[in-house]
Amino acid sequence: MVKIDFVIPLFNEQETLASFHQMLESTKLPEGYSRRYIYINDGSTDDTQALLRKLSGNDSRIVALELSRNFGQQAALSAGLDTATADVVIMMDGDGQHPPSLLPEMLRLFESGCDVVQARRLDEPQSRGVFKRLTSSSFYLLLRAIGEVDLAEGASDFRLLSRRAVEAIRQMPEYHRFHRGMTAWIGFTSAVLPYHPAERIGGATKYSLRKMFRLAGDGIFSFSLVPLRVGLFLGFAFIVAAAFELLYIGTVWLAGTRDRLVPGWSSLVLILTVSSAINMILLGILGVYVGNIFREVKRRPVYLIQSRSGDADSK
Repeated sequence: MVKIDFVIPLFNEQETLASFHQMLESTKLPEGYSRRYIYINDGSTDDTQALLRKLSGNDSRIVALELSRNFGQQAALSAGLDTATADVVIMMDGDGQHPPSLLPEMLRLFESGCDVVQARRLDEPQSRGVFKRLTSSSFYLLLRAIGEVDLAEGASDFRLLSRRAVEAIRQMPEYHRFHRGMTAWIGFTSAVLPYHPAERIGGATKYSLRKMFRLAGDGIFSFSLVPLRVGLFLGFAFIVAAAFELLYIGTVWLAGTRDRLVPGWSSLVLILTVSSAINMILLGILGVYVGNIFREVKRRPVYLIQSRSGDADSK
């Protein structure tokens, strides 16, 4: 039997958990596969943990991890990957938007030799607002342009990983986790599987605008050094501008028309303002990288498990 571990992070999903698990459990897998469920409670403040204890008490195939606080979705996924021991790991959200109907096709691609099967979200134009579509497209465009990974637009945290791919990702100890980029970075044989997201089973999304921007920042600053090189390009641009200015002044002097050089504050203020703005931007970018380095060198754990219930390994 080929073993599958489902890694599912949860945050305040008491309204969806029972229905989602029933939907996932009722999804038929190809012959020769067995399954186990690893649910990670990422610091929920509702009854999610109580429901997980009940589920794990009734089914030995369910492992329930409770993190000590809300560490974020990427940290919760890392906790699940560190717990997984199966031949295949499938990561998905617990709100029902990642359709279990894709699982047979994912496993077929795995059997054909793919270590990674990345699900790519295809949204209908009316399903998301203009702002969210614009920011999402801009992020993936920017990451492809300056990043070290080629990440398809719409790539989600719904994916299949072989045991070999899981072990490769576990060797990446960085504090700032961006699993979409990490999965692309390892470079193993992969396939992209498009899907249309389903409606949430219940409740509202817990992924705020602030969390989305923080995840985007982790993706860009973790997989690109281009922002640090911005200063070089801007510096050369200012040198070229200064050279043209000197050439113009020299021409005026040689032509004997120095009266055209009327002193004024506007040009001076403009140059000082632009140069100061560039310095502040570069200091901010440098500060982000230094802050990330500071967090890395402290070597704090990405997550802390407060309790674990479920399979025999936890006893």
